[in-house]
Amino acid sequence: MTKRTVIEQWASKYPKVMTWLSKLQKKGQAAWFLWLYCKGVNKTPDELLHLKEDPRSREAEYLLDKFVADNPLSLPNSLMVNASIATKSFYRHNYGALASASGTVSFIKLKPYRRHSKEELLKIYRSAQNPRDRSLVTFAFSTAIAAETLTKVKWKHLEPDWQNAEAPYIGLPSSIIKGHGIGKYRGVEQHTFLTPEAKRDLIEYRDWLERIKGLHISPEDYVFVELHPPYKSMAMSTLSKVPTQLSKRSGVGFSWHDARRYVETALEQININPNWARKIRGRKVKGEEAPYSRPAVEELRSKYLEAVSLLEFTQPTQLIELQKRQEAIEEIVSGLTLEQKEKMERHGLSLRSLRQSRKRRKPRTATNGGDCDVQFEEINEAQLLSYLKAGWQIVARLQSGEAIVKR
Repeated sequence: MTKRTVIEQWASKYPKVMTWLSKLQKKGQAAWFLWLYCKGVNKTPDELLHLKEDPRSREAEYLLDKFVADNPLSLPNSLMVNASIATKSFYRHNYGALASASGTVSFIKLKPYRRHSKEELLKIYRSAQNPRDRSLVTFAFSTAIAAETLTKVKWKHLEPDWQNAEAPYIGLPSSIIKGHGIGKYRGVEQHTFLTPEAKRDLIEYRDWLERIKGLHISPEDYVFVELHPPYKSMAMSTLSKVPTQLSKRSGVGFSWHDARRYVETALEQININPNWARKIRGRKVKGEEAPYSRPAVEELRSKYLEAVSLLEFTQPTQLIELQKRQEAIEEIVSGLTLEQKEKMERHGLSLRSLRQSRKRRKPRTATNGGDCDVQFEEINEAQLLSYLKAGWQIVARLQSGEAIVKR
Protein backbone atom coordinates (compact mmCIF):
# COMPACT_ATOMS: atom_id res chain seq x y z
CA MET A 1 0.00 0.00 0.00
CA THR A 2 1.39 3.45 -0.94
CA LYS A 3 0.27 7.02 -0.42
CA ARG A 4 -0.90 7.08 -4.05
CA THR A 5 -2.97 3.91 -3.88
CA VAL A 6 -4.15 3.78 -0.26
CA ILE A 7 -7.34 5.81 -0.77
CA GLU A 8 -8.60 3.82 -3.75
CA GLN A 9 -7.55 0.41 -2.49
CA TRP A 10 -8.29 0.77 1.23
CA ALA A 11 -9.80 4.02 2.54
CA SER A 12 -12.65 4.05 0.03
CA LYS A 13 -14.08 0.92 1.73
CA TYR A 14 -14.73 2.87 4.94
CA PRO A 15 -17.19 5.81 4.74
CA LYS A 16 -16.03 7.29 8.05
CA VAL A 17 -12.43 7.34 6.84
CA MET A 18 -13.50 9.15 3.66
CA THR A 19 -15.48 11.68 5.71
CA TRP A 20 -12.39 12.28 7.85
CA LEU A 21 -10.18 12.70 4.78
CA SER A 22 -12.58 15.24 3.27
CA LYS A 23 -11.61 17.61 6.09
CA LEU A 24 -7.87 17.30 5.42
CA GLN A 25 -5.57 18.58 2.73
CA LYS A 26 -2.93 15.86 2.38
CA LYS A 27 -5.42 13.04 2.07
CA GLY A 28 -3.17 10.30 0.69
CA GLN A 29 -0.55 10.92 3.35
CA ALA A 30 -3.06 10.92 6.24
CA ALA A 31 -4.80 7.78 4.95
CA TRP A 32 -1.48 5.96 4.65
CA PHE A 33 -0.49 6.78 8.25
CA LEU A 34 -3.87 5.55 9.52
CA TRP A 35 -3.47 2.39 7.41
CA LEU A 36 -0.08 1.77 9.08
CA TYR A 37 -1.72 1.96 12.49
CA CYS A 38 -4.61 -0.35 11.52
CA LYS A 39 -2.09 -2.83 10.14
CA GLY A 40 0.04 -2.63 13.28
CA VAL A 41 -2.86 -3.25 15.68
CA ASN A 42 -4.70 -5.62 13.31
CA LYS A 43 -8.00 -3.70 13.35
CA THR A 44 -10.22 -1.96 10.80
CA PRO A 45 -11.11 1.74 11.15
CA ASP A 46 -14.66 0.78 12.17
CA GLU A 47 -13.27 -1.48 14.90
CA LEU A 48 -11.12 1.38 16.14
CA LEU A 49 -14.17 3.64 16.52
CA HIS A 50 -16.08 0.85 18.26
CA LEU A 51 -13.51 1.06 21.09
CA LYS A 52 -14.75 4.59 21.88
CA GLU A 53 -18.47 3.94 21.82
CA ASP A 54 -18.35 4.17 25.58
CA PRO A 55 -16.80 7.61 26.29
CA ARG A 56 -15.52 6.33 29.66
CA SER A 57 -13.54 3.51 28.06
CA ARG A 58 -9.78 3.96 27.74
CA GLU A 59 -9.25 0.84 25.62
CA ALA A 60 -8.46 2.92 22.51
CA GLU A 61 -5.85 4.95 24.40
CA TYR A 62 -4.17 1.84 25.77
CA LEU A 63 -4.09 0.30 22.30
CA LEU A 64 -2.35 3.37 20.89
CA ASP A 65 0.12 3.38 23.78
CA LYS A 66 0.90 -0.29 23.15
CA PHE A 67 1.44 0.40 19.43
CA VAL A 68 3.96 3.12 20.26
CA ALA A 69 5.71 1.04 22.92
CA ASP A 70 5.94 -2.23 20.95
CA ASN A 71 6.37 -0.76 17.45
CA PRO A 72 5.09 -3.99 15.80
CA LEU A 73 5.95 -2.78 12.27
CA SER A 74 9.48 -1.64 13.26
CA LEU A 75 8.72 1.86 11.97
CA PRO A 76 11.28 4.66 12.18
CA ASN A 77 10.60 7.38 14.71
CA SER A 78 9.25 9.83 12.11
CA LEU A 79 6.58 7.38 10.89
CA MET A 80 5.59 6.45 14.45
CA VAL A 81 4.98 10.13 15.20
CA ASN A 82 2.83 10.62 12.11
CA ALA A 83 0.88 7.39 12.58
CA SER A 84 0.02 8.44 16.13
CA ILE A 85 -1.03 11.95 15.01
CA ALA A 86 -3.20 10.57 12.18
CA THR A 87 -4.88 8.08 14.49
CA LYS A 88 -5.77 10.73 17.07
CA SER A 89 -7.03 12.99 14.27
CA PHE A 90 -9.26 10.19 12.96
CA TYR A 91 -10.79 9.67 16.40
CA ARG A 92 -11.22 13.41 16.99
CA HIS A 93 -13.03 14.06 13.69
CA ASN A 94 -15.36 11.16 14.50
CA TYR A 95 -16.21 12.73 17.88
CA GLY A 96 -14.35 10.24 20.01
CA ALA A 97 -11.24 12.22 20.89
CA LEU A 98 -8.48 10.30 22.66
CA ALA A 99 -6.78 11.62 25.78
CA SER A 100 -3.95 13.96 24.81
CA ALA A 101 -1.39 11.93 26.78
CA SER A 102 -1.98 8.80 24.72
CA GLY A 103 0.35 7.77 21.91
CA THR A 104 3.10 10.17 22.90
CA VAL A 105 6.22 9.75 20.79
CA SER A 106 9.41 11.60 21.64
CA PHE A 107 10.98 13.40 18.70
CA ILE A 108 14.57 12.34 18.12
CA LYS A 109 16.61 15.17 16.58
CA LEU A 110 19.38 13.53 14.56
CA LYS A 111 20.87 16.66 12.98
CA PRO A 112 21.16 20.25 14.22
CA TYR A 113 18.90 22.88 12.68
CA ARG A 114 20.49 24.61 9.71
CA ARG A 115 21.50 28.24 10.14
CA HIS A 116 22.38 29.58 6.72
CA SER A 117 24.86 32.38 6.26
CA LYS A 118 24.24 35.01 3.59
CA GLU A 119 27.09 33.56 1.55
CA GLU A 120 25.39 30.14 1.55
CA LEU A 121 22.04 31.63 0.55
CA LEU A 122 23.76 33.50 -2.27
CA LYS A 123 25.14 30.19 -3.57
CA ILE A 124 21.65 28.68 -3.49
CA TYR A 125 20.21 31.72 -5.25
CA ARG A 126 22.82 31.69 -8.00
CA SER A 127 22.25 28.00 -8.69
CA ALA A 128 18.63 28.67 -9.76
CA GLN A 129 18.32 28.32 -13.53
CA ASN A 130 15.10 30.22 -14.18
CA PRO A 131 13.41 33.40 -12.87
CA ARG A 132 10.71 31.42 -11.06
CA ASP A 133 13.14 29.50 -8.86
CA ARG A 134 15.23 32.61 -8.15
CA SER A 135 12.08 34.45 -7.11
CA LEU A 136 10.98 31.49 -4.96
CA VAL A 137 14.23 31.64 -2.96
CA THR A 138 14.10 35.36 -2.13
CA PHE A 139 10.30 35.23 -1.71
CA ALA A 140 10.44 32.43 0.87
CA PHE A 141 13.46 33.87 2.72
CA SER A 142 11.76 37.24 3.13
CA THR A 143 8.11 36.33 3.83
CA ALA A 144 8.34 33.14 5.97
CA ILE A 145 5.41 31.76 3.96
CA ALA A 146 5.16 27.99 4.44
CA ALA A 147 5.74 25.60 1.53
CA GLU A 148 2.14 24.45 1.44
CA THR A 149 0.96 28.06 1.19
CA LEU A 150 3.49 29.06 -1.49
CA THR A 151 1.53 27.00 -4.02
CA LYS A 152 -1.68 28.93 -3.21
CA VAL A 153 -0.53 32.55 -3.16
CA LYS A 154 -2.28 34.62 -5.84
CA TRP A 155 -1.34 37.99 -7.29
CA LYS A 156 -4.41 39.51 -5.60
CA HIS A 157 -2.83 38.80 -2.22
CA LEU A 158 -0.17 41.46 -2.88
CA GLU A 159 -1.13 45.04 -2.11
CA PRO A 160 -2.17 47.31 -5.01
CA ASP A 161 0.77 48.98 -6.75
CA TRP A 162 3.13 46.62 -4.93
CA GLN A 163 5.83 47.22 -7.54
CA ASN A 164 6.35 50.74 -6.16
CA ALA A 165 6.25 49.88 -2.45
CA GLU A 166 9.53 49.76 -0.52
CA ALA A 167 8.51 46.53 1.22
CA PRO A 168 5.37 45.21 -0.52
CA TYR A 169 2.67 43.88 1.82
CA ILE A 170 1.16 40.42 1.39
CA GLY A 171 -2.05 39.52 3.20
CA LEU A 172 -3.06 35.86 3.25
CA PRO A 173 -6.48 34.62 4.43
CA SER A 174 -7.00 31.76 6.87
CA SER A 175 -8.11 29.38 4.13
CA ILE A 176 -4.64 28.99 2.61
CA ILE A 177 -2.42 28.93 5.71
CA LYS A 178 -1.96 26.40 8.49
CA GLY A 179 -5.25 25.28 10.05
CA HIS A 180 -7.32 26.63 7.13
CA GLY A 181 -9.32 28.81 9.54
CA ILE A 182 -10.96 25.86 11.25
CA GLY A 183 -11.40 25.44 15.01
CA LYS A 184 -8.63 27.09 17.01
CA TYR A 185 -7.23 28.55 13.79
CA ARG A 186 -10.38 30.54 13.07
CA GLY A 187 -9.49 34.11 12.11
CA VAL A 188 -5.74 33.47 11.85
CA GLU A 189 -4.19 35.38 8.93
CA GLN A 190 -0.67 36.00 7.69
CA HIS A 191 0.57 39.57 7.27
CA THR A 192 4.04 39.64 5.79
CA PHE A 193 6.27 41.59 3.41
CA LEU A 194 8.81 41.33 0.60
CA THR A 195 12.31 42.70 0.90
CA PRO A 196 13.42 45.03 -1.95
CA GLU A 197 15.48 42.20 -3.47
CA ALA A 198 12.50 39.81 -3.33
CA LYS A 199 10.35 42.48 -4.99
CA ARG A 200 12.96 42.89 -7.74
CA ASP A 201 13.02 39.14 -8.42
CA LEU A 202 9.22 38.93 -8.41
CA ILE A 203 8.98 41.76 -10.95
CA GLU A 204 11.53 40.02 -13.19
CA TYR A 205 9.69 36.70 -12.85
CA ARG A 206 6.32 38.26 -13.74
CA ASP A 207 7.85 40.03 -16.72
CA TRP A 208 9.37 36.71 -17.85
CA LEU A 209 5.99 34.97 -17.63
CA GLU A 210 4.41 37.67 -19.77
CA ARG A 211 7.16 38.14 -22.35
CA ILE A 212 8.58 34.64 -22.74
CA LYS A 213 5.67 32.41 -21.73
CA GLY A 214 3.00 34.69 -23.21
CA LEU A 215 0.77 34.69 -20.12
CA HIS A 216 -1.80 37.40 -19.43
CA ILE A 217 -1.66 37.62 -15.65
CA SER A 218 -4.77 38.54 -13.67
CA PRO A 219 -5.21 39.07 -9.90
CA GLU A 220 -6.84 35.63 -9.62
CA ASP A 221 -3.83 33.82 -11.11
CA TYR A 222 -1.42 31.91 -8.88
CA VAL A 223 1.98 33.51 -8.40
CA PHE A 224 4.14 30.39 -8.67
CA VAL A 225 3.15 28.14 -11.56
CA GLU A 226 4.46 25.16 -13.49
CA LEU A 227 6.79 26.08 -16.35
CA HIS A 228 4.83 24.27 -19.03
CA PRO A 229 1.27 24.69 -20.41
CA PRO A 230 -1.35 25.08 -19.07
CA TYR A 231 0.76 26.81 -16.36
CA LYS A 232 -1.23 25.55 -13.38
CA SER A 233 -0.33 26.34 -9.80
CA MET A 234 2.86 24.56 -8.73
CA ALA A 235 2.15 21.12 -7.36
CA MET A 236 3.64 20.32 -3.96
CA SER A 237 5.69 17.60 -5.63
CA THR A 238 7.25 20.20 -7.96
CA LEU A 239 7.84 22.68 -5.16
CA SER A 240 9.52 19.98 -3.06
CA LYS A 241 11.96 19.17 -5.85
CA VAL A 242 13.27 22.74 -6.09
CA PRO A 243 15.34 22.64 -2.84
CA THR A 244 16.70 19.22 -3.82
CA GLN A 245 17.86 20.50 -7.21
CA LEU A 246 19.29 23.76 -5.90
CA SER A 247 21.07 21.95 -3.06
CA LYS A 248 22.78 19.62 -5.54
CA ARG A 249 23.90 22.49 -7.78
CA SER A 250 25.05 24.77 -4.97
CA GLY A 251 26.42 22.21 -2.52
CA VAL A 252 24.35 23.86 0.23
CA GLY A 253 21.45 21.90 1.73
CA PHE A 254 18.23 23.73 2.50
CA SER A 255 14.47 23.32 2.78
CA TRP A 256 11.58 25.76 2.57
CA HIS A 257 11.13 25.44 6.32
CA ASP A 258 14.68 26.80 6.77
CA ALA A 259 13.34 30.06 5.32
CA ARG A 260 10.83 30.37 8.16
CA ARG A 261 13.59 29.96 10.76
CA TYR A 262 15.76 32.48 8.86
CA VAL A 263 13.03 35.14 9.00
CA GLU A 264 12.20 34.39 12.63
CA THR A 265 15.87 34.81 13.60
CA ALA A 266 16.04 38.20 11.87
CA LEU A 267 12.84 39.35 13.59
CA GLU A 268 14.21 38.32 16.96
CA GLN A 269 17.39 40.32 16.31
CA ILE A 270 15.38 43.53 15.90
CA ASN A 271 13.45 42.77 19.11
CA ILE A 272 10.06 42.72 17.41
CA ASN A 273 6.98 42.13 19.56
CA PRO A 274 6.45 38.33 19.66
CA ASN A 275 2.81 38.72 18.63
CA TRP A 276 3.83 40.79 15.62
CA ALA A 277 6.34 38.09 14.66
CA ARG A 278 3.54 35.51 14.82
CA LYS A 279 1.42 37.61 12.47
CA ILE A 280 4.30 37.80 9.98
CA ARG A 281 4.76 34.00 10.17
CA GLY A 282 1.01 33.35 9.96
CA ARG A 283 0.63 31.85 13.40
CA LYS A 284 -2.08 32.25 16.02
CA VAL A 285 -1.55 35.05 18.52
CA LYS A 286 -1.48 33.30 21.87
CA GLY A 287 -3.98 33.49 24.69
CA GLU A 288 -5.70 36.55 26.04
CA GLU A 289 -3.37 38.93 24.18
CA ALA A 290 -4.93 37.99 20.84
CA PRO A 291 -7.74 40.63 20.79
CA TYR A 292 -5.32 43.39 21.77
CA SER A 293 -2.58 42.71 19.21
CA ARG A 294 -3.80 44.19 15.91
CA PRO A 295 -0.98 46.33 14.52
CA ALA A 296 -1.85 48.34 11.43
CA VAL A 297 -0.09 47.27 8.24
CA GLU A 298 2.06 50.42 8.16
CA GLU A 299 3.20 49.88 11.76
CA LEU A 300 4.11 46.30 10.94
CA ARG A 301 5.87 47.37 7.72
CA SER A 302 7.88 50.00 9.55
CA LYS A 303 9.14 47.39 12.03
CA TYR A 304 9.81 44.84 9.28
CA LEU A 305 12.00 47.37 7.44
CA GLU A 306 14.41 47.27 10.39
CA ALA A 307 15.10 43.61 9.53
CA VAL A 308 15.69 44.12 5.79
CA SER A 309 19.46 44.47 6.10
CA LEU A 310 19.51 41.18 8.03
CA LEU A 311 17.32 39.38 5.50
CA GLU A 312 18.77 40.42 2.14
CA PHE A 313 21.62 38.38 0.72
CA THR A 314 21.81 38.69 -3.09
CA GLN A 315 23.80 41.93 -3.48
CA PRO A 316 27.29 42.73 -2.17
CA THR A 317 25.98 46.02 -0.79
CA GLN A 318 23.30 44.20 1.12
CA LEU A 319 25.84 42.10 3.00
CA ILE A 320 26.82 45.24 4.89
CA GLU A 321 24.50 46.06 7.71
CA LEU A 322 23.10 49.55 8.00
CA GLN A 323 25.16 50.32 11.08
CA LYS A 324 28.43 49.32 9.41
CA ARG A 325 27.64 51.47 6.36
CA GLN A 326 26.94 54.42 8.60
CA GLU A 327 30.19 53.94 10.50
CA ALA A 328 32.13 53.69 7.25
CA ILE A 329 30.80 56.95 5.79
CA GLU A 330 31.38 58.78 9.06
CA GLU A 331 34.99 57.58 9.04
CA ILE A 332 35.51 58.81 5.48
CA VAL A 333 33.92 62.21 6.05
CA SER A 334 35.87 62.76 9.27
CA GLY A 335 39.10 62.39 7.27
CA LEU A 336 38.23 64.96 4.59
CA THR A 337 39.73 68.41 4.42
CA LEU A 338 37.49 71.47 4.27
CA GLU A 339 38.30 71.87 0.58
CA GLN A 340 37.26 68.28 -0.15
CA LYS A 341 33.99 68.69 1.76
CA GLU A 342 33.22 71.84 -0.24
CA LYS A 343 33.92 69.91 -3.43
CA MET A 344 31.44 67.25 -2.36
CA GLU A 345 28.79 69.92 -1.79
CA ARG A 346 29.49 71.51 -5.20
CA HIS A 347 28.95 68.14 -6.88
CA GLY A 348 25.74 67.62 -4.93
CA LEU A 349 26.86 64.14 -3.81
CA SER A 350 25.86 62.60 -7.16
CA LEU A 351 26.60 58.93 -7.88
CA ARG A 352 30.37 58.73 -7.49
CA SER A 353 33.24 56.66 -6.20
CA LEU A 354 35.55 57.80 -3.47
CA ARG A 355 39.07 56.91 -4.49
CA GLN A 356 41.38 56.91 -1.53
CA SER A 357 45.09 57.15 -2.02
CA ARG A 358 46.13 56.81 1.57
CA LYS A 359 49.51 58.30 2.32
CA ARG A 360 50.73 56.69 5.46
CA ARG A 361 52.09 59.39 7.62
CA LYS A 362 52.30 59.90 11.34
CA PRO A 363 48.85 59.36 12.83
CA ARG A 364 47.04 62.67 13.06
CA THR A 365 43.75 63.57 14.58
CA ALA A 366 40.81 64.95 12.64
CA THR A 367 41.61 68.44 13.92
CA ASN A 368 44.88 68.26 11.98
CA GLY A 369 43.06 67.75 8.68
CA GLY A 370 42.86 63.98 8.49
CA ASP A 371 45.42 61.38 7.40
CA CYS A 372 44.39 60.70 3.79
CA ASP A 373 43.90 62.37 0.44
CA VAL A 374 40.56 61.62 -1.18
CA GLN A 375 39.80 62.06 -4.89
CA PHE A 376 36.30 62.06 -6.37
CA GLU A 377 35.17 60.64 -9.66
CA GLU A 378 31.58 60.70 -10.88
CA ILE A 379 30.36 57.46 -12.45
CA ASN A 380 27.06 56.61 -14.08
CA GLU A 381 24.70 53.85 -13.13
CA ALA A 382 25.87 51.57 -15.94
CA GLN A 383 29.42 51.61 -14.54
CA LEU A 384 28.34 50.85 -10.98
CA LEU A 385 28.08 47.06 -11.41
CA SER A 386 31.63 46.72 -12.71
CA TYR A 387 32.91 48.74 -9.75
CA LEU A 388 31.03 46.49 -7.30
CA LYS A 389 32.42 43.35 -8.96
CA ALA A 390 35.91 44.82 -8.60
CA GLY A 391 35.51 45.00 -4.83
CA TRP A 392 34.08 48.48 -4.30
CA GLN A 393 31.34 48.86 -1.71
CA ILE A 394 28.42 51.25 -1.28
CA VAL A 395 28.90 53.09 1.98
CA ALA A 396 25.96 55.51 1.84
CA ARG A 397 22.68 55.92 -0.01
CA LEU A 398 21.20 59.37 -0.46
CA GLN A 399 17.53 60.32 -0.43
CA SER A 400 17.88 61.31 -4.09
CA GLY A 401 18.60 57.67 -4.96
CA GLU A 402 22.31 58.37 -5.57
CA ALA A 403 25.09 56.69 -3.66
CA ILE A 404 28.70 56.92 -2.51
CA VAL A 405 31.03 53.99 -3.10
CA LYS A 406 34.59 53.39 -1.93
CA ARG A 407 37.26 50.74 -2.31
